[in-house]
Amino acid sequence: MSMKISLITVCFNGEKTIEDTIKSVISQTHESIEYIIIDGGSRDGTAGIVSKYEAHVAQFVSEPDQGIYDAMNKGIHLATGDVIGFINADDFYADPGVVERVARTFEDSTIDACYGDLCYVKQDDTDSVVRYWKSSEFKPELFLRGWCPPHPTFFARRSVYERFGGFDLDFRIAADMELMLRFLVAHDVPAAYLPHVLVKMRMGGTTNRSFENIVNQNREIWRAFKKHGVQPSLLSFLGGKMISRGRQFFSRPGEAVN
Repeated sequence: MSMKISLITVCFNGEKTIEDTIKSVISQTHESIEYIIIDGGSRDGTAGIVSKYEAHVAQFVSEPDQGIYDAMNKGIHLATGDVIGFINADDFYADPGVVERVARTFEDSTIDACYGDLCYVKQDDTDSVVRYWKSSEFKPELFLRGWCPPHPTFFARRSVYERFGGFDLDFRIAADMELMLRFLVAHDVPAAYLPHVLVKMRMGGTTNRSFENIVNQNREIWRAFKKHGVQPSLLSFLGGKMISRGRQFFSRPGEAVN
């Protein structure tokens, strides 16, 4: 039997973009996908759009929540797949073979997580790449230099969530980074890097909407380091993060990145 992959979309008032997300999921060539949509009680046309594709949606929950990470935890609780991944309502898969490549990666029983590359694209022109987030093979020390995998490309076995927990709601902006730090560094979950663009994300996410959010996110990341007994150099962390983010604006898929 084909490996079952649970894909979770969380949204709130996502009528402008969620249809692209749904279409990218149902276009995937992998045979066994469980698609779960967790909506925060949208007041726009989100529910109507989801209803158009109800034959492809295993679970649709629409109710108030405590934010994006609470919604993600609801999705994890409902998921029954062997592997769990998230694709948010501003995001879409780069091509129909993404989930198939992920499933093939998990055929190796020694791998418990995987991730790939991500492109930020313009809101109104999704063929126009603004930033190219090229990741790399995992090394624990990379987190100390401001690195982490792009969370929308991150997949992990459901058993990993069962062992080590979901998103920590004490982290309001950086719970995704804390979770990956917890899995990959604190618990040494074996992960594979897929050197492909897996996800395209529209610019304008919550974290990057204001300078205040960027500052608060970095404070939370620093708190996550302390929580897990990691002590990076502040200069190395901030310097590495600035360099890696800067490169994202100048490199493009298919180009060599040092």
